[in-house]
Amino acid sequence: MKQFYVYILYSRSIDQYYIGYTENIDSRVDQHNQHVFKGSFTDRAEDWDVFYLILCNSENQALSVEKHIKKNKSRKYLENLKTFPEISEKLLEKYK
Repeated sequence: MKQFYVYILYSRSIDQYYIGYTENIDSRVDQHNQHVFKGSFTDRAEDWDVFYLILCNSENQALSVEKHIKKNKSRKYLENLKTFPEISEKLLEKYK
């Protein structure tokens, strides 16, 4: 069974977060830092680091969790995900 990650990246140089999902986190971070996605939000920096990961059981679950997080549009919510892992657990349960 394939595993997917919802990832939150952080760039210190622009003080911004980015949320996405992928099967291969290492490759995806490299792609963001090497500007593979021309014209995208992450094209603005090259110092993206993984801030937080949520391991999902399916692509559908990953997409649902990613959308949920993006809808919040809150820096505090992103930081709380890392501080309080139970939030992620509830998200995974909600989008089983």
